[in-house]
Amino acid sequence: MPLPAPDVPASQRLALDCRTLLDHRIGKGVCGCCGALRPRYKRLVDNIFPEDPEDGLVKANMEKLTFYALSAPEKLDRIGAYLSERLSRDVARHRYGYVCIAMEALDQLLMACHCQSINLFVESFLKMVRKLLESDKPSLQILGTNSFVKFANIEEDTPSYHRSYDFFVSRFSEMCHSSFEDPDIRTKIRMAGIKGLQGVVRKTVNDELQANIWDPQHMDKIVPSLLFNLQSGQRTESRSPSPLQASEKEKESPVELTERCFRELLGRAAYGNIKNAVTPVLMHLDNHSLWEGKTFAVRCFKIIMYSIQSQHSHLVIQQLLGHLDANSKNSATVRAGIVEVLLEAAAIAASGSVGPTVLEVFNTLLRQLRLSVDYELTGSYDGSTNIGTKIIKAHEERQLQEAVIRTIGSFANTLPTYQRSEVMLFIMGKIPVPGIHPALTSIGSGPEVTRMIQVMLLKSLVQVTAGFQTTNMLTALPSSFLEPLLSFSLTEDPELRLLVLQILLSLIDRHDNTAKFSDISIISDISVLKLKVDKCSRQDNLFMKKHGQQLYRHIYLGCKEPSSGGQHYESLFALLGLLSVELANEEVVVDLIRLALALQDLALSTDEALPVYNRCAVHAIAAAYLNLICQLTTVPAFCQHIHEVIEVRQKERSYLLPEDVFINNPKLPSSLEKVEGDVLFLQSKITEVLGGSGYNTDRLATPYVPQYTDEDRLSKRKSIGETISLQVEVESRNSPEKEERTPAEEITFETLKNAIVDSVGMEEQERERRRQVVEKFQKAPFEEIAAHCGARATLLQSKLNQIFEITIRPPPSPSGTISSGYGQSQSRSVPLYEMKFPDLCVY
Repeated sequence: MPLPAPDVPASQRLALDCRTLLDHRIGKGVCGCCGALRPRYKRLVDNIFPEDPEDGLVKANMEKLTFYALSAPEKLDRIGAYLSERLSRDVARHRYGYVCIAMEALDQLLMACHCQSINLFVESFLKMVRKLLESDKPSLQILGTNSFVKFANIEEDTPSYHRSYDFFVSRFSEMCHSSFEDPDIRTKIRMAGIKGLQGVVRKTVNDELQANIWDPQHMDKIVPSLLFNLQSGQRTESRSPSPLQASEKEKESPVELTERCFRELLGRAAYGNIKNAVTPVLMHLDNHSLWEGKTFAVRCFKIIMYSIQSQHSHLVIQQLLGHLDANSKNSATVRAGIVEVLLEAAAIAASGSVGPTVLEVFNTLLRQLRLSVDYELTGSYDGSTNIGTKIIKAHEERQLQEAVIRTIGSFANTLPTYQRSEVMLFIMGKIPVPGIHPALTSIGSGPEVTRMIQVMLLKSLVQVTAGFQTTNMLTALPSSFLEPLLSFSLTEDPELRLLVLQILLSLIDRHDNTAKFSDISIISDISVLKLKVDKCSRQDNLFMKKHGQQLYRHIYLGCKEPSSGGQHYESLFALLGLLSVELANEEVVVDLIRLALALQDLALSTDEALPVYNRCAVHAIAAAYLNLICQLTTVPAFCQHIHEVIEVRQKERSYLLPEDVFINNPKLPSSLEKVEGDVLFLQSKITEVLGGSGYNTDRLATPYVPQYTDEDRLSKRKSIGETISLQVEVESRNSPEKEERTPAEEITFETLKNAIVDSVGMEEQERERRRQVVEKFQKAPFEEIAAHCGARATLLQSKLNQIFEITIRPPPSPSGTISSGYGQSQSRSVPLYEMKFPDLCVY
């Protein structure tokens, strides 16, 4: 057939029609000489298609085509374009058998040809895949996806500058949400979508010249599609299949494939991409109300935390904290879900991975704790008492508070010792401490709000100090932490005192001995407790010298509280025991024995108005502790005296021993009278037997008397009148009137001796004088109080004037002094140039 002339359009159209006919009639009786008119690459492509599509690809001809493509790589793009043209025509004519053959040929060519000209061939390939994905036939969608996945696994030699995968991200994400009627086909379509997204990620994540797959426009499609399949898979997994069908179900279910794809995506995320990957997760959980259930949210973030690089863990935690702040006015169940996820994330994070903003983590959690307290007490998110659109449930807020406290403890457990000490100081600085830190200015400021904040923050400290161990307690527990903490042990709120005792036990216990003192009882041989006792180090000795008296005083005053219950006394006994085995040297042992005897005297005293139960409990604690300390000191005569007293109590006064006091229904007498004689531990006897063993007899012979400080009184204040009376009481101790009434006496050895012996009587006189001062300011008329305070102010001003006259006096001068008008000598200030110096002093 002659070639058509280019200037005859009709002839050209006829030739094209003939060529089209030949394209689809190859091998069906058409004259072979007409095939010679076609280019060789087209003839090779046509030869791979059999007459019957069910026969599949003609392998021999496919090998020829592959060899030709490798020999003439410049023809590869034309081969791809021609295959794409044929495939588009076959799709339009519903000839799906030839479509499958074309895609199989494309796959083989892609796998075989890795050359620089493959880019143009890839464009034709992607065009064909796109054509299949746009089809409404599930089989074609799955076919196109499988070809794309094979292509994604190919490492190209040369990058592409213009290739775009936006369509594939959108289409694969849409396939992940397929709602096809047939459940089996729906599952296959979703799995194909997941594999397609996995292929897009693999193809683009490591190629800097490609469109950035981490952009929010892509992540907002990929991540929710994966989470949707994880969530739907979680619902179907509730119906547990039989063991025989389990393996098949797992293969058919897209859940495992989704999780593997999600883990691969997160594992490839660099430092700057973590935020873009996690933000869609947070938004998905918000939009579908998945925080309340907690299970799915926790599962998602477990996958995230285990998949990302460990050094990036703190970025996820910071995003969760920011999301928690953003949901501050959301329901308590949502906030509790976020906090629960934080708890799990902190447990997974490696030690120290919280990042550089450690205190910011705790600041956010403490702020949420305080907001929850405000919401619970005010009943509103804006602090007003009006009924808002959202109803706040107190029990949900309590659950949130408990979750925040657990999370604080979980974060603290990941920190090293020095950072945990900083966190303890940070939390203590947030607690309103009477007389030390001002009360917090909260939305619903009031005594109940302040008390609840104190309780919650102390519970947080209990979590932070759990398992706290340090070699140097003096640096780990500075005065700035211990002093405000111990002030809470003097408050009248029993819950606060119990929390303080739990914190002290955690701080002092470094060898897990607390549990061994949990049961107060008389043990004849303490070796069964298997106590771990180490030699007291130099740092421990310094710590006890600095803070020992504070600890003794707070133990004594804690036993003195009428509101103390069984748990308080058990904690106080455990504290005494820990001091004995953790921080005790010879001096500390003597002080603890004196303290135990002072507790016995406290229980005998009728001035304190303690209930019968408390007095019996104090007697029991003193007996149990002396039984413990006598065996630790291993002084036979000391142990004999203690055991003799205990035996007498067991026979005559069993209610003075812990076995009859610290039980559910203790059998106690109506009153404690005539507790004397052999049922009491004698200080003189103990001093005698310990003095013979080398202990300091002077200290043993001196009864222990707690020293009251301003801190003790401030922590006890309850009203404005009592606060004023305490201030006047402090002034009265140093007032000029008292100095005038009390003449100065000479201090001698006898004076000091009498002061030590009469310290008990002086204490009673001091207590009575304080009571009179308080009663005066509570009952006296206002005019009398005002006149009294005015006189004090005048005297104070006169004293200040005298001090100022002394301190603001001109410096002495070598020129001499002059006499003032009052007959007193007064220094005269002479300029330096008028002074006369000896000749030897002049250079």
